[in-house]
Amino acid sequence: MTQDVSQLRHPFLDGRPKRMLIGADWVPAASGRTFESRNPSTGELLAVLPEGDREDVDRAVAAARAAFEGPWSRFKPDERQALMLKFADLVDAHFDELAWLDSLDMGAPIRHTRGSRRHLVGLLRFFAGQATALYGQTAQTSVNGSMFAATLKEPVGVVGSIIPWNGPLWACIFKTAPVLATGCTLVLKPAEDAPLTPLRFAELALEAGVPPGVINVVTGFGRGAGAALAAHPGVDKVSFTGSVGTGQEIVRTSAGNLKRLSLELGGKSPHILFDDADVSRAAPAAAIGVFANAGQICSAGTRVFVQRGIYDEVVEAMARVGAGLKVGAGTDLASDIGPLISARQMERVLGYVDSAKEEGARLVEGGHRLDDPAGFFVRPTVFADVADPMRIAREEIFGPVASVMPFDTLDEVVRRANDSPFGLGAGVWTRDVGRAHAIARRLQAGSVWVNCYNQMDPSMPFGGYKTSGYGRESGVQQLDEYLNVKGLWIQHD
Repeated sequence: MTQDVSQLRHPFLDGRPKRMLIGADWVPAASGRTFESRNPSTGELLAVLPEGDREDVDRAVAAARAAFEGPWSRFKPDERQALMLKFADLVDAHFDELAWLDSLDMGAPIRHTRGSRRHLVGLLRFFAGQATALYGQTAQTSVNGSMFAATLKEPVGVVGSIIPWNGPLWACIFKTAPVLATGCTLVLKPAEDAPLTPLRFAELALEAGVPPGVINVVTGFGRGAGAALAAHPGVDKVSFTGSVGTGQEIVRTSAGNLKRLSLELGGKSPHILFDDADVSRAAPAAAIGVFANAGQICSAGTRVFVQRGIYDEVVEAMARVGAGLKVGAGTDLASDIGPLISARQMERVLGYVDSAKEEGARLVEGGHRLDDPAGFFVRPTVFADVADPMRIAREEIFGPVASVMPFDTLDEVVRRANDSPFGLGAGVWTRDVGRAHAIARRLQAGSVWVNCYNQMDPSMPFGGYKTSGYGRESGVQQLDEYLNVKGLWIQHD
């Protein structure tokens, strides 16, 4: 079996310029402008894509509105469910291809992208089940005895979703599944650094029978297509995953028609190891909690707090894990860690490494670029003796850089863990069940993992506190983000 699957090809990558999906049509940008997508492992040109802008967004929103008010509005819940299950089967059948596109376009190791099949296909099937489980309520009012009062749940309308590059297929399913389940329609703006999987995903949606206009994909840049989508008066809701700064700008631009918003933003998650933890499990989990996907995960546990009694042991163990990981092309079956997405991101990460050295952190492992001029590879990096005010302990790096810090008491580590503008995730390792419950309630984070890290399931919500955003993805809670609640009053005498 070959170790590198980069030479595999599919008709989707046929050398011809790609098109974006608006309604039933695959079209170029109205302006005729294009941009390139390149493999971050090799620099290889993968495809040329249309650079959508305001005019393209206008057309896509109009198509989404026509579908929402037309054929799609007549689909019954069980019909949406059946369609979603067919779509899930197609995604399952083509999953290796979609995983391969992710690995080519954004660099995640192919073993890992393929390994997400059960969860991602499961998400589509989970939300297919929810399509027939959208309930309102009746109310006993105090108005009078002959009044019927109830709530109805109705789709919010046209949704604009802007997704990141660090997990294109994940993001597509997170954004699409609740849209289909609730009867909304979608204009999807992929990240310019990884737009290929979303286009192939949209092809499969049409093949499954999703009516034209229900899913539209406009490729392009944030300053053009993304900004136009966020501000568009015909968009009823925006769902965004990305940086805090862009999320704040979306909040401002959404004010025109008071769009509904759900924002999944950055993180600087604390990963706390108490001295009664099983170090043989906790230390590798803490390392992978930083290094997975080359650190390009919003919930990465990059602030590793270790109780002083096991501090040196954990630092050494994390360094061993980092040193033992194979860094290589995303399409290499032996790779544990792939490249960073771009030269710009690589320079940003290395800038944080330099700042940590200047501020006095102790470099234990990594901290440098691999000697590979074509790819954007950075070795997994462990810094010890990091102080809370240092930039690497305060700011989201989005790279494989761990900040390891000692602590003494529970109250101290809770205070330090919560002393952050972010609140996406947190990890805790302890054998003391009472302590686990106590600290989980005190941590200001949307997800707390105890004796594990970054676990996900379709039944569980994911989202943040503070500047990590608001709204939830996954779980039944996500559906409410896509539904309006209408109060119905009927006087019946």
